[in-house]
Amino acid sequence: MTKTHGTTGPTEPMDATTRGGGAVRGGGAVRGGGAATGTGADHVRVPRTPGLRATRPRRGPVTALSLAVVLSLAGGATAFAAGADDTTGGTSVRDAPREKLRLPRPTGPFAVGRDTLHLVDRDRRDPWVPSAGARELMVDLSYPGRHGGGRPTAYTSRREAELLLAYGGLDRRIPAAAYSATRTFARAGIRPAPGRFPLIVLSPGFTAPRSTLTHLAEDLASRGFVVATVDHAYESIGTAFPGGRILTCEACEPAAEPGGGRRVTEGRAEDLSYVIDRLTGRGAAWQRSGMIDATRIGAGGHSIGGAAALATMTADRRVRAGVNMDGSFHTGPAGIDGRPFLMLGTEVQHTPGIEDGKNWDETWRELDGWKRWLTVAGSGHYSFTDVPVLAGQAGVVDPQVPLSGERSAQIPRAYVGAFFARHLRGVPQPLLDGPTPGNPEITFRHHA
Repeated sequence: MTKTHGTTGPTEPMDATTRGGGAVRGGGAVRGGGAATGTGADHVRVPRTPGLRATRPRRGPVTALSLAVVLSLAGGATAFAAGADDTTGGTSVRDAPREKLRLPRPTGPFAVGRDTLHLVDRDRRDPWVPSAGARELMVDLSYPGRHGGGRPTAYTSRREAELLLAYGGLDRRIPAAAYSATRTFARAGIRPAPGRFPLIVLSPGFTAPRSTLTHLAEDLASRGFVVATVDHAYESIGTAFPGGRILTCEACEPAAEPGGGRRVTEGRAEDLSYVIDRLTGRGAAWQRSGMIDATRIGAGGHSIGGAAALATMTADRRVRAGVNMDGSFHTGPAGIDGRPFLMLGTEVQHTPGIEDGKNWDETWRELDGWKRWLTVAGSGHYSFTDVPVLAGQAGVVDPQVPLSGERSAQIPRAYVGAFFARHLRGVPQPLLDGPTPGNPEITFRHHA
């Protein structure tokens, strides 16, 4: 299905003042969505952790869903980093390291380009703020490029960094100016590499902006994929949209109600399908859409973004492969019809039979194609994002999550990259066949 609705904003990367957070599409069933899955309540559970603070966005109070906690939408919480009132180690803003924060260098042969799109789906009203009108999304397009030329790209804006760090209780530990100025490797305006490439759509965790998946997106692009990282309006702690707007987490309260997890998941599936429509259909919104091979599309995400990857696959047969990084499932895999799926999670939460592993057990049994269930020893919920990479450079270390920032980047890059290389490009990947000496943290819980 191809829609022909609005696209506004530039196709060149937007200024830092228009980089931003997340969102949700809720309510009705998506095409072919499965039954709700999981042992926990189907809503966003809000753990109480010392040092967390509630925020008040534009339309009423929102309970804090912090980057400082494991945001499994079916279950428990684990601290990521000490709260703002903690005095046991780490650095204060005053003592923060002077070296510039930087993402790890991409590992593939291509340079990485980045464009940013503002997409407007005029067929859908925003589910969280109906008075806002049509559904809006912000999308970063990371793509394989030619080396040479271009301009540096911003990681995020200072205002978005301030909101994110305060929400996570890290505003006294990491300066917003330093966080927003993080060095990226993508460049604006570089020429695309010749050829056509698979498309991967990525969705971040609930309350987290799309910027938290930047290192993974850049690495995948350097290895020959076009990557669309999506921010869903009103679902992050703070997302910049055109016109100087910062949209805050209007979804936080309703998502915490019964059925909220499924509502978020199904809404994101609609968002991701719409992004695919606008990147591959007739009259595509992106000036470089000709480099996308629309017969090779994958979906992935972190936390509820990973749950949305499965929901997108069951609703949209264009998506050939999917990845869930440490998210609870809120819809089942009915209709996946043998397409491959990777489950990559923390050992603490996603070991079979314990904690949220019970939720994964149910989904695993119903997946009927190539599948892997891997856990990572020493990891926390945000070990699959940029967060520990940058926090570690700033001297913020969580003793409950011993996996280093360096390994937190290397592991998802290796396994997610291998998965999509195998299933979208047909390249054999021995890394996915079983344990390897170079990755002792990985346990193959199940594979088929």
